[in-house]
Amino acid sequence: MLPLFPVTVVGSWPRPPELNRAFGRAKRGEISGAELALIAEAAVRDAVRLQEEAGVDVVSDGEQRRDNFYSFVAGKLDGVQLMSLAEMLDVVEDKESFRQLLDSLDVPAWSIHNPTCVGRIRRREPLAAAEVRALRSLTKKPIKVALPGPYLLTRAMWVKEVSRAAYPDKESLGADVVTVLREELASLRELGVDFVQLDEPVLTELVFTQGRPRTFMCAALAARKDPAEELERAVTLINQVLAGFEDLRTGLHVCRGNWSQKEETLLSGSYQPLLPWLERLKVKQLVLEYATPRAGEIVAPARHEIGLGAVNPRTPEVETPAAIVARVRQALKLMPAEKIWLNPDCGFGTFASRPMNPPQVAQAKLRALVEAAKVLRARPSEL
Repeated sequence: MLPLFPVTVVGSWPRPPELNRAFGRAKRGEISGAELALIAEAAVRDAVRLQEEAGVDVVSDGEQRRDNFYSFVAGKLDGVQLMSLAEMLDVVEDKESFRQLLDSLDVPAWSIHNPTCVGRIRRREPLAAAEVRALRSLTKKPIKVALPGPYLLTRAMWVKEVSRAAYPDKESLGADVVTVLREELASLRELGVDFVQLDEPVLTELVFTQGRPRTFMCAALAARKDPAEELERAVTLINQVLAGFEDLRTGLHVCRGNWSQKEETLLSGSYQPLLPWLERLKVKQLVLEYATPRAGEIVAPARHEIGLGAVNPRTPEVETPAAIVARVRQALKLMPAEKIWLNPDCGFGTFASRPMNPPQVAQAKLRALVEAAKVLRARPSEL
């Protein structure tokens, strides 16, 4: 049983420096997987403690065991190789355009990695089951798990120069991605996960750039020129994953990029052009960013709950509860209180080596969300 205006996180939490160093040492073979797991376990405990101290209603493990929000699957799937963007420069055909894209978007090519399809993919081990079991042992609160969505994974993994040896085209790869994610949802449902969020941030690229690549991810390389065609493909893939899981609370997170604190490098535009496609998705909730002016005015989905982004994870300033309440009241003009959750715009640590804020600021922003929710709950006659 959750109160009105449940407060949750989008997923990631800043990884501590010692964990980032351990990731690097493990890759170099300087420490064992067991040693890395102990360091990550301590980081998870801290992330959960800070969320609970802030008063969050639905918690995550902060994705502490992941190097980033989507490339971690390389360690769980056969047929996937983790490549740095610097390594990708040696693979893609149009090297100069890709290099210019990275430079213009403030992306350190050496520090971000992409899961690339190099063979037939299958789930060697569950993507998040171990995370869920560990999180269950640390909290009695409802838990949320984020997974990369099927459209994102298909586009990210498909690098034609190396993937065509295993799959004739991106669509055949997508069919196996759907299978992997459906197996994962079945596992998470069996474990009693309260909320599964699929991350599909590249959807905004399709409508805000008129089909021209404008994200740092290699996923930008695998899009067709027609945004409508890509959006249709995204809806199909997502709904194929979700079919038969209507009893599981699911959400879809769509943002405009969360890799830099330089606002000018990130996408801008209203969700309105995406709404016809978002309305067709079989998720319970749309998790959307609205704390940044780049997001435009709030749009109201007809069927879905909304995870209202009400604090910006990239700015050092902590939003006041009053400002958050004012933003929620804007949403209340468009939808009932029962359909509104409160969360940050995005995660606080999308990439392990590039947190958007330190844990203290992240916790302060969550506290502001919790205080705003208390104000709103205390005045039900005004809702």
